[in-house]
Amino acid sequence: MSEKSPSSIFKGALLTISMRWTDRLIGFVSTLILARLLVPADFGVIAVASLIVGLVDVLLDLGVNVALIQNRHATDAHFNTAWTLRLIQTVVGALIIYIAAPYAAVYFKDPRVTPVLQVMAIGLILVGMENIGVITFQKEMKFSLDFRFTFCKRISGFIVTMLAAWLLRSYWALVIGALAGRSIGVLLSYQMHPMRPRLTLQKQKEIFSISQWMLLQSLGNYLNHNLHSMLVGRRASATVMGGYTLAGEISAMPSTEVLAPLNRVLFPAFVKNKDQPVELKKIFLLAQSVQCLLGIPAGIGIALIAPEAVQVILGEAWLFAIPFLQILALVHVTEAITTSSGYLLISIGKLRDAVVITWMQVLFFVLAITMIFAESSVKQIAWLRVATVFIGLFLSFWRLTRTLNNLSLLDLFRSIFRPLFAVLVMAAVIFSIGNLFVLSAITGLILKIVLGLLIYPSVVMLIWWLSGRPAGAETYILEKVLFILKRTSR
Repeated sequence: MSEKSPSSIFKGALLTISMRWTDRLIGFVSTLILARLLVPADFGVIAVASLIVGLVDVLLDLGVNVALIQNRHATDAHFNTAWTLRLIQTVVGALIIYIAAPYAAVYFKDPRVTPVLQVMAIGLILVGMENIGVITFQKEMKFSLDFRFTFCKRISGFIVTMLAAWLLRSYWALVIGALAGRSIGVLLSYQMHPMRPRLTLQKQKEIFSISQWMLLQSLGNYLNHNLHSMLVGRRASATVMGGYTLAGEISAMPSTEVLAPLNRVLFPAFVKNKDQPVELKKIFLLAQSVQCLLGIPAGIGIALIAPEAVQVILGEAWLFAIPFLQILALVHVTEAITTSSGYLLISIGKLRDAVVITWMQVLFFVLAITMIFAESSVKQIAWLRVATVFIGLFLSFWRLTRTLNNLSLLDLFRSIFRPLFAVLVMAAVIFSIGNLFVLSAITGLILKIVLGLLIYPSVVMLIWWLSGRPAGAETYILEKVLFILKRTSR
C-alpha cells in the first residue's frame, strides 16, 4: 500500500469525523430522551454494571486488534488466531461476570446489579463472535466501510433502546438496546466482510509478543479512566452515580467525538511512517495542533454552558450533576492535548513507555485517594481525576521529546498556545457576561453559545495572523474551507 501523506490522512480523518458526528447526534438525542424517560438511579445501575463488565473485559484483553494493525504482513492465520483468542477471552469473561455478579451487587450496595450483570455477560460473548475481518477497514483506512459498520450497530441499538424505554420506563431498556446493537453487529460483520474465521492458535506466539504489553496498557487505561467512577459508585447512591456518569459522558462528547475518529486514522498512519522521522514529526504536529484547536474549546465550552444546558435540556432532576459536568470537562480538555502522544509512542514501538506513563497515573491516583483524600466527596474525587490527567500530560510530553530527537518542547508548545490563549479569552468574556446580567436559562444558553462561536475563532485567527501565519492547523483547516467554498460556488 502506498504511504499516506498528511493531506490524504486528514481528508480521511475529517470524513470520519463528519460521519461520526452524525452517529453521535443520534447518541445525543438518545441521551436526551432517556434522561426524560428514566431517572438518574436507572443510569446509576447500568453505570456500575458496566464498570464490572469493562474491568473483566480488560483483564482478559489480549490486544489482538493492535497486533493485527501493527503487523504489515498479517496473513489469514494471524486473523484466525486473533479471532480465536478474542472468542476465548469473551467466553471466559462472561463466565466470570456471571459468577461475580452477586459480589458486585454487595460491593455497590445495590441488588439490582446482579441480574443486570448476568444478562450483560451475553453481550460480551457477542463481541467475541464478530468477524475479525472488519479490522481491515481501519487497517487499510477504508473510512466509509468502517463508519457504515459502526453506524448500523449504533442505530439498531438506538431504535431498540428507545422503544424499550418508552414501554418499560426501566434501566432494562439500556440493557436490551445494547444487546440488540451487538447482535446486529455480529450479523453485519459477516455480511460486510468475506472472511470466515476459524478456530486456530497457529500464530499465538507472534500475537502474544505484542499483546502482553497491550494487556498491561489496556488494564492501566481502564483503571486510569474508571477508578474514580468505581469510588463514586461505592461511596454514593445510585442517583449520584447516575448523574456523575451522565456528566462524564456529556463532558467527553464534544472532544472525544473529534479525537476518537481522528485517532483511528492516525494510528495506522503513524505505523506506516514510523521509519521516516521527518514525515512522522510533520504528521504528529499537525494532528496535535488540529486536536488542540478543536478539542480544547469543545471541553471548555461544555463547562461554561453547563448550568443552563442541564436545566434546559436534561431537566430539574439533573441539576445536581452540574459541578460534575464542569470539573470532568477539564479532564477531556487535557486529553485533547495528550491523546496523540500515546498513539505515537505505541506506533514507533515504545509501548513500554506508554504503559509506564499510564500506570504512573494510576499509582498517583491510588496513593492520593488512600493517603490524602480517604474521606473525599464526589467533587473531590472528580478534581483528583483532573490532577491525574495533568500528570499524564507532562509525562507524555517529557517522554516524547526524549524519544524523538527532532521534536522539542517548543514544537509542542506552539501546537497548544494559540487555542489555549483563545479559549481563555472566550471563557473570560462569557464568565463576565454571566456575572453582569441575570438571564433566563434558555437566553443565557443561546448567548453563551453565540459568544463562544464568535470569540474563539476570531482570537485564534488574530493570533495566527500576528504570528506570521505559520503552517499548522489553522492553515490546513482554512485551505480545506476555501476549497469547499470554491467547489460549492462552482
